[in-house]
Amino acid sequence: MKIFKIYSLIIVFFFSLSVFNIAHADCNISNKSALKGKNLTGCDLQNANLRGAFLERANLSEANLEGADLERAILVSVNLKGANLEGANLRYASLREAKLIGARLIRTYLKGADLRGANLSEADLRGASLSGNDLRLVDLRGADLRGANLEGADLRGANLEYANVAGARWISGRECAKNSISWCY
Repeated sequence: MKIFKIYSLIIVFFFSLSVFNIAHADCNISNKSALKGKNLTGCDLQNANLRGAFLERANLSEANLEGADLERAILVSVNLKGANLEGANLRYASLREAKLIGARLIRTYLKGADLRGANLSEADLRGASLSGNDLRLVDLRGADLRGANLEGADLRGANLEYANVAGARWISGRECAKNSISWCY
């Protein structure tokens, strides 16, 4: 019986170490050019300077990127599902085919960002700046766009089913007072 308990403790100890390593091993971002495909799931990168970083196909799901500077970062095919990007700077970032499902993008600066083919379903974009962006064919199903700046954005073919657009700015000086896309145009 003692041998069983010792083996059980050893197994639990090594399992705990492996879980710790999986959760925290890849959070080092000191080399911005070596982040391609990196697993950064759940990492705390609040206020990180990732300007111009090459993060193509990286996994940043559930990561905290609040206030991070990602200007001109390459985030093509990145997984940002459930990530917190509140107040982040994504100006001119390449987010083509990025998965931002359920991401928190409140007051995020996305002007000039390439979002072609991105999935922003269920994303919280309240107060986000998307003015002039090419949002053609972007999935915005169920997204919260209240108060977002969409002036001059191209939304042709975008999926806005169940999106909340109340108070969003579409045309200079005009807001959507109703939760209806057709009313805004």
